[in-house]
Amino acid sequence: MAFVNNTMIVRRELMSKLIHHFKEGNLVEEIDRIPIRMSPKNAQARGRCCIHKERAVLKYKMLPILGYPIDDEEDELIPLSDYAKRALERKETNKTILTVVDEACTACVKTNYVVTNLCKGCVARSCYMNCPKDAISFMENGQAHINHSKCINCGICKEACMYHSIVYIPVPCEEVCPVKAIQKDENGIEHIDEDKCIYCGKCINACPFGSIYEVSQVFDILSAIKREEKLVAIMAPSILSQFNNTIGEIAAAVEKIGFIEAMEVAHGAMETTRREGDELQDKLEAGQQFMTTSCCPSYIELVNKHLTEMKPFVSHTGSPMYYTIEMAKEKYPDAKVVFIGPCVGKRKEVLDHPDIDYILTFEEIDTLFTGFAIEMVASATEKEPAPMAGRGFARAGGVIAAIQTMYPQLGVKPISVANLNKKNVALLRAYAKGKAPGNFIEVMACEGGCISGPCGKVDYTQAQKIFKKAMGEI
Repeated sequence: MAFVNNTMIVRRELMSKLIHHFKEGNLVEEIDRIPIRMSPKNAQARGRCCIHKERAVLKYKMLPILGYPIDDEEDELIPLSDYAKRALERKETNKTILTVVDEACTACVKTNYVVTNLCKGCVARSCYMNCPKDAISFMENGQAHINHSKCINCGICKEACMYHSIVYIPVPCEEVCPVKAIQKDENGIEHIDEDKCIYCGKCINACPFGSIYEVSQVFDILSAIKREEKLVAIMAPSILSQFNNTIGEIAAAVEKIGFIEAMEVAHGAMETTRREGDELQDKLEAGQQFMTTSCCPSYIELVNKHLTEMKPFVSHTGSPMYYTIEMAKEKYPDAKVVFIGPCVGKRKEVLDHPDIDYILTFEEIDTLFTGFAIEMVASATEKEPAPMAGRGFARAGGVIAAIQTMYPQLGVKPISVANLNKKNVALLRAYAKGKAPGNFIEVMACEGGCISGPCGKVDYTQAQKIFKKAMGEI
């Protein structure tokens, strides 16, 4: 779950400025001035040592927004204007999903346990007595000291200290990753292992320095629109949790960007329900103990890379996006399709699907509204309202509710696993060994479901309230 913070504000400010200059037709001419304008002379750097460091960080943070991963081999003398020009001319999107802005990274030290000045140098010395590696000594002032070359981060000293003077300091991005896909190199820079990463996006919002970025497709989409290519937007059901507006008003605003139509993925969700219900019935009748959903791409990545024993239990039904693409292609055979959603995982699903072209996150669509000065029109009406059950896929329990409504005869005994953290990954591993207490398991990477996706524009508490209102529950 993301909380509003300064790194998020900077990311959105940068994106909005770049989009505004694209709209004005002067992106190439103005982009090199953006870091200087955002961090002018005599200004106080936002969390950096000086404005020069701040400007360097801002420069490199604009590269993934323009669609470039951070490359160690990039020439530092290349101006942003060159990158912007190439971004506007390219015809193919970059295949990298996440990148680490090395200029912004390195602040976190791999030292998990630290003695604070709360240490009393007590007679008990429980920390020293119970350390299995003799890593604790006492300084002249009587306070404990941890030798980090010996420390194995077991945490026994922290538990033994009666004064709570020993604290655990995590490396935030590594701490939230459920599969250990992000680790420091010899220079202290975090690197993402694509062979392990499940694209849950937790690391993006966990980093206090905003050094982890998605490689955006915003300017690929804008360039395609400028070339007068036909683009259809398909909007994830969770978009109703991001704006205090009706789906008709949201769709109309999306179309103002240049899309020929904005369709609801909730329509495809009903096809997923029908197919998944039939598949569940077949598998239960064949004697299989349970089946899990297949809607969440991060869960599918988890199964493929780390939880292969769960593969036989995963539904073969496509996600709602899959069937909505078919609907969009049937209606507009010569158009390109753009998915609009809340997560990083969909970037991987889009990359793997041959019939969809681009993806935008809710954060990106909101900055497009800001950059293009687009406002929601209250009079806009829904063209083709989707069933409420399909819209319910946006939150935890939504798939379960749809299956139970459409297939009451199955006697579904549901289990909801919402939040792919280390604990729930272990739980799923236990289920795969035959210890599941139900016969239908809905798995979502995010706490509360897609409405709390890592790439939303509002936090989960606010998104939950907006979504309940949209569903007529308030």
